[in-house]
Amino acid sequence: MSETFPASMHWLHTWTGVIIGALLFAIFWMGTLSVFDREIDRWMMPATRLAPAATVSLDAMAKTMTQTGAAEWGMQLPTDRTPIVSGYTVTDGTYAFLNLDPATGKPLHDPATRGATDFFFPFHYSLLIDQWQIGKWLIGLAAIAMMALCVSGVVIHRRIFADFFTLRIGRKTSRTTLDLHNVAGVLGLPFNFMIALSGLVFFIAVYVPGIQSVVYPAAGSSFTQDAFGGFDRDAAGEARALGSLDAMAREASRRWGGDTARIVRVTHSGDAAAYVSFDRSLARRVSMTSDAVIFDGPTGRLLHEHRTGPMMTTQRFISGMHFAQFRHWPLRWLYFASGLLGCVLIATGSLFWLQSRTKRHMNEGAVGMPLVRAITIGATTGMIAATLAYLIANRLLPADAAALGQSRAQLEIWAFFIVWIASFAHAALLPRRAWAVQCWAIAAGALTAVASNAVTTGDHPLHAALRGQWGVAGMDLVMLAGGSVAAIAAMRLWQRKPRLVAGDPAAPALPAA
Repeated sequence: MSETFPASMHWLHTWTGVIIGALLFAIFWMGTLSVFDREIDRWMMPATRLAPAATVSLDAMAKTMTQTGAAEWGMQLPTDRTPIVSGYTVTDGTYAFLNLDPATGKPLHDPATRGATDFFFPFHYSLLIDQWQIGKWLIGLAAIAMMALCVSGVVIHRRIFADFFTLRIGRKTSRTTLDLHNVAGVLGLPFNFMIALSGLVFFIAVYVPGIQSVVYPAAGSSFTQDAFGGFDRDAAGEARALGSLDAMAREASRRWGGDTARIVRVTHSGDAAAYVSFDRSLARRVSMTSDAVIFDGPTGRLLHEHRTGPMMTTQRFISGMHFAQFRHWPLRWLYFASGLLGCVLIATGSLFWLQSRTKRHMNEGAVGMPLVRAITIGATTGMIAATLAYLIANRLLPADAAALGQSRAQLEIWAFFIVWIASFAHAALLPRRAWAVQCWAIAAGALTAVASNAVTTGDHPLHAALRGQWGVAGMDLVMLAGGSVAAIAAMRLWQRKPRLVAGDPAAPALPAA
């Protein structure tokens, strides 16, 4: 191998990490939290902390949904992770959402929060930037960058697998940071590459928008029909009640070899031409297949059955590896640990770059180092602190809170972004102690979040575990563990003699050239 190739890979690895490291950390952090988004929802929505229902009557649920008067409505059925029925109605193109108690079919109190499913998860795949799909394009850029970092990292670290067994704690800080970076890189290499590639595959229609026109030149709807199935017919204009959804669900399960439905959709509700669509559960499969069975609403007669084709099955299998919607708790925890390891990899890479170049850049009078440092601190410790602020706001804001025309759910998001932006400002204005102070903030935030949950709901970790609310107890325990790590890091950083850094107002002026 020529010397120029490793050198070029070293340049690619270094500057790709510096330029896009902050974005990668945000994506990995939110993706890691999304592994347990339903459990975080239970923590943030106390009214949904229900015991699993022994049986769920779809007919009872349908009675509540039809009382809304909506011509189109649907329900996402409960699972071992989500003990509620999540319903929606569509009226004149406007969606309204409600949660139902699966034991009674009665509506639950509005949680007044977006939780993790509607905040952390969309942040992970779109950065909440929907205009012209800019967010998804930035995510795609970050995914390509991660794959480039994986490949170039293996090339430039010729002893990477030997260094994997070398973790020197207590030595020079930069040496420890690099060892942590190497260990995290080797352990997470397959996962990081897979998760980046599968994310690209899932949004292939965004990144290559005209790809389906090669096979479907006439109309995109034909592609949608073959890929995801579908059925449509006009309303008859004649009132007629729905048949038994429970009977239809049993027939759908029989056709799926025992699999149950995860989503039920009713179109033209109350009409003689109503039809009911059942989407197959993903609990027993990796592939996010689009298998569906459609029945005539009044009679329960089978109208259409869609089976995912071979090509889409491949694409949906790769997508399923990314989204991990299957029921497999050990593998879910492995995804969570791998995501955290990816965060460590990104953070230590950025930190090592700062440690190795700060002194030289100060001597050279480089003006970009303070900016890079502030972005790195805000994007790592600041992101974690902002997440805790979001959770604390969820527990402390009154149920009917509103300000400046914003709902309670929006105020929670404001809390996140205010703290996140403040962390960048703090790192820029007070860089010498920024790492330690923000680690203290994380430790305090974690303890405050756990305490606020206990005070406002009574579900401290032990009580939640005794009630069988393992998601709630797990949330508290993970936050306490993370807060403890942050406190230890803060103490060690605080005990160190602070060094002058680029951009510090206390730094001596550099001599004129």
